Amino acid sequence: MGLTTDPAPPGPLLAPPGTQPPPPTEDPAELRVVPVRHYGRWAAAAAVAVLVAQFVHGLVTNPVWEWHVFADYVLSETIVQAVLVTLQLTAYATVLGFLLGTVLAFMRLSRNPVLQTVAWSYVWVFRSIPMIVQLVFWFNLGALYRELGVGIPFGPVFWSVDSNSLIGTIGAALIGLSLHQAAYAAEIVRGGVLSVDHGQLEAAAALGIPRLRQIRRIVLPQAMRAILPTAGNEIIGLLKGTSVVYVMAIGELFYQVQVVYGRTGRVIPMLMVATAWYVLLTTVLSVAQFYVERRYARGADRTPPPTPLQRLRRLAAAQPVPPPVPRPLKEQP
Repeated sequence: MGLTTDPAPPGPLLAPPGTQPPPPTEDPAELRVVPVRHYGRWAAAAAVAVLVAQFVHGLVTNPVWEWHVFADYVLSETIVQAVLVTLQLTAYATVLGFLLGTVLAFMRLSRNPVLQTVAWSYVWVFRSIPMIVQLVFWFNLGALYRELGVGIPFGPVFWSVDSNSLIGTIGAALIGLSLHQAAYAAEIVRGGVLSVDHGQLEAAAALGIPRLRQIRRIVLPQAMRAILPTAGNEIIGLLKGTSVVYVMAIGELFYQVQVVYGRTGRVIPMLMVATAWYVLLTTVLSVAQFYVERRYARGADRTPPPTPLQRLRRLAAAQPVPPPVPRPLKEQP
């Protein structure tokens, strides 16, 4: 039978001899909050504001810009018709290029070595040759093949037509732009398809879903989230790239601007006319890309950020914009 002693109750900690006790803690409500002062940021902002003000002042006061000439031609019938031609070339080349590019992308993803080799060779060739060289080549196709026909391979031809009458100037431009765009679209689509988890296809195959329906209903809707940002940039680049068809004397925007300033000598204001139209068209495409991306992101982001119109409405109503809710992290297997 042993003796036990109860431990002494805890008392206040004693400071070592020769030291002063810490001062009593102040009330947090009485503490003075001093914001961090970012002097470097303010200096950089002031320098940028001065540079922007100087640039705007030069635009307004420099007579070389000739804004009255810009106002006379920016909405003229010649320029508006040229803008319509530019939009037609962009729209047709985008549709044809991405249709062919999608086929090439799935050919590269195929297990057939012949399809893989043909698709890889196509992408390699058309990405290696500059667009302007391709356009000039298709423009002079009649020098290589005077007639195009349909018949038995390596046998008789049943029907033929003169190549120059079949492929005109606009046709040659569309062929060159579409084939060039297809090479880049194929890689964009292939990258988007590869971004989809392979387990999705395995689950669909286990459920007995046909292969074509798997691609149309499962793979492509998810791949669009990865395809759209790069595809939007590619379409905007194609819009500006249509200016190279001036070598074929097609009346698109840049060609007509060249014609006008070659006749009048007003180079700077006419270049500003082309710049203003390209900026406007690029802005419209960027806005459209934003809304399309937002639509396809609904399955992954349940609280998408507000649109610019929604932000303006909340700003007018003086309502604060709620912060976005962070997405939950995926569980590790």
